[in-house]
Amino acid sequence: MVKYGLDYTRCRWILPLLLGIGVIFGIIALAGWGWLESQTLPYVLQASLWQICRRGDQGGEWSCESLMGYAWGRAAAATYLVGFLLLVICFALAIIAFAIDTLRFNFIRGIGGLLFVAAVFSIMGLVIYPVKFSSEIEMTGINMFSWAYGFGWTTAIMEICLGFFFCCLPNYEDQILGNVKPTYFYSSP
Repeated sequence: MVKYGLDYTRCRWILPLLLGIGVIFGIIALAGWGWLESQTLPYVLQASLWQICRRGDQGGEWSCESLMGYAWGRAAAATYLVGFLLLVICFALAIIAFAIDTLRFNFIRGIGGLLFVAAVFSIMGLVIYPVKFSSEIEMTGINMFSWAYGFGWTTAIMEICLGFFFCCLPNYEDQILGNVKPTYFYSSP
């Protein structure tokens, strides 16, 4: 990407595309039912960020209870949701930043800083949830934090990594804009 510069058509949209993938992963984590599930038979527990559903050992109907009745449930949902909203804002700002012909590198660095703030909020929600869930809700059998919880962590890791890319990109401003004279390594025969 640095070799051809951000004006190179295929490379210009890589970072906003990765942010878009992070937004999709965040939506999956927010809407997914696989935050916590029973690992072995009988499957009696299933939880999302928003509610927990149980059924008796012999099968039967699922009975669901909202996690918003717990203070820690509201805190986990709120902090993860704030991190997700900041990620969506960063995605919109990245689209704007890379659509402009002349890049504003300080603007790009600000997006990186906002991504770090989003990662902090996301990680807070992802830590509050399992700690308080396992200590305050009675669980039977063997349970595991599952795929939707993993998508939440993937989103947080992407926020951190993309934050580094957005913050470090302005350090290569001259190379990206083509203002550096190329050096040739040539030895005469």
